[in-house]
Amino acid sequence: MILPNGYSDVPAGKIAGVVTHLEMTERPAPRSDSPGPWTLRRVETPRLDWYRDLHRHVGAEWLWFSRLQLADAELAAIIQSPLVEVHALVQGGRDEGLLELDFREAGQCELVYFGVTAKLIGSGAARWLMNRALERAWSRTVTRVWVHTCTFDHPAAVAFYQRSGFRAFRRQVEIANDPRLDGTAPRDAARHVPVIE
Repeated sequence: MILPNGYSDVPAGKIAGVVTHLEMTERPAPRSDSPGPWTLRRVETPRLDWYRDLHRHVGAEWLWFSRLQLADAELAAIIQSPLVEVHALVQGGRDEGLLELDFREAGQCELVYFGVTAKLIGSGAARWLMNRALERAWSRTVTRVWVHTCTFDHPAAVAFYQRSGFRAFRRQVEIANDPRLDGTAPRDAARHVPVIE
């Protein structure tokens, strides 16, 4: 179904975001790294509690919720798959960023989750993490690396991905139950997306 021009109502209790899909089909020229005290740690078999905690810590403000609503077995099947890489950006001995790369589709890498904690936004940590993400993604035999973001995300997300070498190729509207109403996300998260009950 194609939405008609004009306004479409979003029912109370729901949220609606515009999703932009971006891709690259060849390895981009490397960007310089921002200097910083960061390291990347691969988590070979992520514990579910660790993953959910970091996912919340990085993504609550941007309404990352879909993984938090998965049953344990379903989440474990994804993040503990040998074709999925989960990494933490570490600063000062603390996990302050999340990188998840999915190689389950042959020849492709999806940058599923990518982000740093609020205290690192604007520090250069995201650029450093993106450089590591692209190194990891293109270290395998892939012909496409892709990512999607939405209007719940940081307002500079699309431009950041484009500067990193991604090209937008698709746009969708996503409607979901507001995760702040069922306790999946904190009630005061994502103040840029009003709660309508």
